[in-house]
Amino acid sequence: MNEFALIYELIAPTSCRREDVLLGIGDDGAVVTPPPGHSLVVVADTVVAGRHFPADFTAADIGYRVAAVNLSDIAAMGATPLWATLGLTLPEPDPEWVREFARGLAESLVPAATALVGGDTTRGPLTATVQIIGALPAGRALTRRGARAGDLVCVSGTLGDAAAGLAAWSAAGDGSPYGHALRERFRRPQPRLALGERLLELATSCIDISDGLLADAGHLAEQSDCAIVLEVARLPLSAALRANCASEAALRLALTGGDDYELCFTLPPTALAALAAPGLPPITPIGRVEAGRGVRVLAPDGATLAFERTGFDHFAAAD
Repeated sequence: MNEFALIYELIAPTSCRREDVLLGIGDDGAVVTPPPGHSLVVVADTVVAGRHFPADFTAADIGYRVAAVNLSDIAAMGATPLWATLGLTLPEPDPEWVREFARGLAESLVPAATALVGGDTTRGPLTATVQIIGALPAGRALTRRGARAGDLVCVSGTLGDAAAGLAAWSAAGDGSPYGHALRERFRRPQPRLALGERLLELATSCIDISDGLLADAGHLAEQSDCAIVLEVARLPLSAALRANCASEAALRLALTGGDDYELCFTLPPTALAALAAPGLPPITPIGRVEAGRGVRVLAPDGATLAFERTGFDHFAAAD
């Protein structure tokens, strides 16, 4: 099967349809119509075999993941996803593998009403790149800059599950429901799109937790020129994580594990009640913003905790 057959027969049919796509897959470029009165947000992420997913990940899981991590970036900007492009590099043109990859891709994009409008395929080491274009009301954006002293620091969902799931995956895990739940959190992250759109009205800064809470909260502190104080006693830990890990290990995974794709954000204390709404994930205040710089982590007794590692780094030799 040649490159064009892979695209037209296997990948293109999985895309959802949008009226704002005037010309999609099949030409040198796509033609789309931006929503009136909106700005566009462009994000892109790459997943590489042996780096971002286990060797026994299915093609469908890879397709789902490469789209989901991009949708999480869109959520962190408070945007609505519209269109996507795909760059897919394959060692061999395997039609069945591509069919399953496209199915997983659609399982991420279609529920988010995001149309695949173009891209490229080529031969080489297995790599997938997705770009997603979303929209925001003109002049609006949820960014990493804007946290203010007195704001709460909050996160959605629970933390540490995906990192524990990856460890369980690598070690062949166990057959318990808790072990399965952790592996599923790694295998199928859930982009917090509805929350991101709501935070556009409420939050002062936001980031998605991809590299680890400490690392990503550090980006908020740096970009907002402030200090962030986190309290370990407040970290939301799932029953599955508590059942599978000792207390100290669970806290370490929650702080530095990464791959949760939850949102970490700051907002005034008066805005918190507005997030207790149907359709939104649980929200937990885990700290506060202060004058100063950097991130501090406090033990229950108020002592400052130190961590040698704050999260994932693509170019760190130890990772």
